[in-house]
Parts: sequence; structure tokens; C-alpha cells
Amino acid sequence: MDATNQPRAHITAIAESIGLTSSDIELYGDYKAKIRETVLDTLSRTAPSGKLILVSAITPTPAGEGKTTTAIGLSIGLNRIGKQAIVTLREPSLGPLFGMKGGATGGGKTVLVPAEEINLHFTGDIHAVGTAHNLIAAAIDNHIYRRKQPMLDPRQTTWKRVMDMNDRSLRNIVIGLGGKANGFPRESGFSITASSEIMAILGLAETYRDLQSRVENILLGFTYSGDPVYLRDLRIAGAVTALLKDAFKPNLVQTSEGTPALVHGGPFANIAQGTCSVISMKLALRHADYVVTEAGFGFDLGAEKFFDIVARKSGLKPVAVVLVATVRALKMHGGVRVKELDKADPEAVEKGLPNLEKHMENIGKFNVCPIVAVNRFAGDRQEEIDVITAFLKKKRVKFAIIDSAIRGGEGAEDLARAVEGHCDMTNEYTPLYPLDLPVEDKIETVCKEIYGSAAVDYTRDARKDIKQIEELGLDGLPVCIAKTQKSLSDNPLLLGRPKDFLVTVRNVTISSGAGFLVPITGDILLMPGLPASPAAEQIRLHEDGSVSGIS
Repeated sequence: MDATNQPRAHITAIAESIGLTSSDIELYGDYKAKIRETVLDTLSRTAPSGKLILVSAITPTPAGEGKTTTAIGLSIGLNRIGKQAIVTLREPSLGPLFGMKGGATGGGKTVLVPAEEINLHFTGDIHAVGTAHNLIAAAIDNHIYRRKQPMLDPRQTTWKRVMDMNDRSLRNIVIGLGGKANGFPRESGFSITASSEIMAILGLAETYRDLQSRVENILLGFTYSGDPVYLRDLRIAGAVTALLKDAFKPNLVQTSEGTPALVHGGPFANIAQGTCSVISMKLALRHADYVVTEAGFGFDLGAEKFFDIVARKSGLKPVAVVLVATVRALKMHGGVRVKELDKADPEAVEKGLPNLEKHMENIGKFNVCPIVAVNRFAGDRQEEIDVITAFLKKKRVKFAIIDSAIRGGEGAEDLARAVEGHCDMTNEYTPLYPLDLPVEDKIETVCKEIYGSAAVDYTRDARKDIKQIEELGLDGLPVCIAKTQKSLSDNPLLLGRPKDFLVTVRNVTISSGAGFLVPITGDILLMPGLPASPAAEQIRLHEDGSVSGIS
């Protein structure tokens, strides 16, 4: 039976299983709910009792690593061995859903339910983020058109529009055409909603007051004389925050085996912090023994940002990091093409191991020891698995085989036991760099220590950006590097563990509301495009109202 079609509990029963009553949730049908603000109000007054486990992965490939599936499976496995667990995840974006990646609710027998609803519109949070972001864009253009004070210089106004879809034709556009009544013609563009600073703020804010304060502090651009203009200067912060009122509340769903799941926030890790909301994790930590969360893409992106931005700001302290690796991905890092992955090739697996080794080293740089989850696919050969396990034994790294996509929660019990034992160890994570380092030093620390680059190059625009950041007194913020997820370097073609490469920083943008700086490296794009054969071609709506084709 398809896991998404298995019997599921009413969402009120899921809420009750973690100590919430029916009055603590707002129903969105029988199987989805939002946590009311009255529950969130108690977070600052109650101490967390649970242990946080962070799931990350080696450098992702088109072969798939199954990081979300592993996170979901681990939460189920922990429940199966007698521990109360909750999984906290990001909300899926429609862009990847219809593009190359497909759905983001797990796979096989280990999924979130109702999967189709979560993957499509869910509870409308991402649409609310897009609307709030675009209200700001409309207000900026009206401010310029009306010549209001402070007078924004259109040439130094950095706020684009967003939409939750992959659309390369909207990356660069001209707005304000059609005559005097339509405003001033100027260049602009669209980014995907997950890259919006509003999305980053939603993920980091812990109260409504914090949410509005962060919105007020968004830097929009500069006046003709070079003075900064913040959102508070446009007097619409209240309206923007009001649009986010319901989106701020975490969403409660369940896994295919009835484990509670909080799904909230959706920033991408290659262009933002890449984790679910802080409040969803803190809420879960007060209602479970173990909380499993994930950081998007490879450890070099989402997990580094989790430690250096999210954990540092929120006080969250992961007690374990689960690093997901697969035979298929390691074969690609060993030089095998996608079309040839089905052939047995232990030598290619061995050639790909340096990528796994680098990510294991990176975890240690935060004073945390890794647990490697070898995510087994149906076509993997035992001799290929043996190459990985022999390597991990030699390195004396704790590991477990997981195949929950094939066998459901039963296939995650070994990993759950490994995690349980690991969580009894005491360790205190340390950030990679202090915040008082100069901006360039923070960027270079991440690039050299985590990516393995030999050096960092800055364009003239990037150096101007850094000078401006220093003049504004924002150089004490952490860095959230925008980089391709396909490589440890900023070149997506360099697989494995590249060496002696140069990272190029093109610009450094300011996300003052979110509280970080964004160095943009290589050719990273904030608006993805659709592939030659998008996943949207496989999706169908049937007469009974069911949806198929969301992988």
C-alpha cells in the first residue's frame, strides 16, 4: 500500500499525543492544523526538555540522497524504540515541486501526510510571504512615484518582487512602462519566494513583536545622498506584519506512521538559512524527548548556517548531527554519470568517499561528532555498501544503515538506536567564527574551512558593498553565503572534494531584518528556471480528487 494512502489519525489525536488540546490548534481540515499563538506565548516561560538532532547530507547530486526521508524515518524509528519524537521540517516550495526536484515530503514508505496537500498549497504560508514581500515592492514604487521623503534613489533600490515558481524569464525585467501614470521605468526582476528576506525573517522571529521589529529593520535602498532607507520609513511595517499573522503559526501534520510533524518556514539553504522556523523547533523541544530537524542541501550550506546563524541567534543546541550518504551519490562524486548508476561499481564509490570525508571533517569543526546514515536504495549492492562501512569503521565514525523508504519505520530503528546512544554524550557546539571578525575574514573562514577553497576573490562591486556595510555599522552580522548546492566549490561542475579552487564573491547584500549578510558567489541565481522535462509534466488530478505524480 502507498504510504500516503494508509489510515491516518485525525489531527486532534496527533495534537493530544504531544500534550496539546483541541483548543490549542486551528483546524485546516481533518489532517492539518496550526498551533495557536496562545501556545507560542508560553515558549519563553517553559524550559525545553527534548534533545535536538540535526540531519544534513553530503553534497547533493541528481541521484538523490534522501535527507528528508531520513529525517522523517529517524523520527519514526525513535518512536518505535520507545522515545517520544517530533520531526520539524521546512515547507515545500512550488518552484522545485514543478521543476526538477519534485515533492519534499519524503519518499516510499516514509512520508509526511497528507503529502499532496503539503506539497501544493498547504496552509497558504508561502503565499502570505509572497504577498507581504510584494506589498513592500508596490509601496516602494509608490513612494518613488509620489516623491515621498526620504526620497529613494531608484538606482539604489534593491527590493525585487517574488513568486513561488521557477521562471527564468522574470529574472531581469523593466517595470514602469506605459507612460507617466505608471511610474518611473527602471530595471527590476523577480526572485523565488523562498529567497525573500521575509521568508528568512519568518524562520528566525520568535514573537509577533520580534517579527514586526525585524520587518521594520529591512534595508530597502538609499537616498540620492546615500542615506539608508529602511522599511519603517515607509510606514507599512504594520501592514506587512499583519499579512504574516497566520503564517507565523507553525503547522502540525503527521508522518505515514503517525509521528507528529511540525512543518513551518521554507528558506532555501543555497540562498538563505535553509532550516525550518526557530519557533517550530522550540515548540517541539518542549513536547518531545527527541526533535529531528534538517538543514537543507549539504552540510557546507544549510548546516553551517544552522550553527553560525540560527543556533547562535536562537540558543538552539543540537546534540547530534546525522550525515546522510548514499551509494548512488558517492558513485556520482566518483565520476559515474546518472545513466550508469544502476551498474555495480564499488571503485567509483571509493573514489567518491573524499566528499563524505570532507563533510565529516566539517562537522568536527563545530565541536560535534557525526553519525553517518547510509541511506540504502533498492538497487544498491552489498559490496558497494561494504566500501562505505569499511571506510567509516576505519575512521571510527558511528554509522547505521537506514532503508526506511523501503521498509518504513522498521528500517530506521538501527539509526534511532545509534542516535540515542550518541545523545548521551556531552558536547557543546562552537560557532566557526566570532562575529567581531571583519566581513572579509568571516567569508574567507567559511570558504576555506568549510568549502576547502584556496582563496577568495572579490569583484569591485563586492568590495564596494563591504565598505558600505562597514559604514552602516552592520559588519558585526554573520554571513549567509549564497552558493551552488551542487559542489563544495562555487562551480557546480566540480564534484567530489575539489582542491585549489577559487571562490568568487560577486556582491554582498544586506538582510538587516533577518540579521545577516549575503555574499553572492559564482553564478548562483535567486530565480531558478525549469528543466527540459519539468516534474510538472507528470502531475495529474483524477476524478476522485486525488493527485498523482508528485514524487
